[in-house]
Amino acid sequence: MEPLRNDEMDTHRRFMKMALREAEQAYEANEVPVGAVVVRNGSVVGRGRNMVEQLGDPTAHAEMIAITAACETVGDKRLSDCTLYVTLEPCPMCAGAIVMARLKRLVFGAMDAKAGAAGSLFIVPQDRRLNHFTEIIHGVEESHSAELLEAFFARLRSETSD
Repeated sequence: MEPLRNDEMDTHRRFMKMALREAEQAYEANEVPVGAVVVRNGSVVGRGRNMVEQLGDPTAHAEMIAITAACETVGDKRLSDCTLYVTLEPCPMCAGAIVMARLKRLVFGAMDAKAGAAGSLFIVPQDRRLNHFTEIIHGVEESHSAELLEAFFARLRSETSD
């Protein structure tokens, strides 16, 4: 893959910062701080943040919520001209949803060595055995994404040790 041009990277950073704002809201709600936005033609068409605890739903990941919102906005189950920005590498469930929604591109911040399915453990969105191939760009705002997650889990450990 060719290196990204500066204007492309600036665009990716701008939308990833929006995903980070979603992640910060999840942090404030005592959710694992992951945020996502879906972008089509330069406009956000879906937003999401982890809401697993709030909704009591193991599928309420930021990506799933953002994809659902984007499908509602676009009026179609296919998001083939959209990019998903997410602060953490998607898990297998979310990577499967990316394929099923036919997203054109996935841009994410921090890698997830324990559950990542877009480069760490698996590469579901680019598995040639599946019926869709999604471009993957990783490492955008990686340090900010990782720092937010580290702060959350440090806070959680300190609260449980009291």
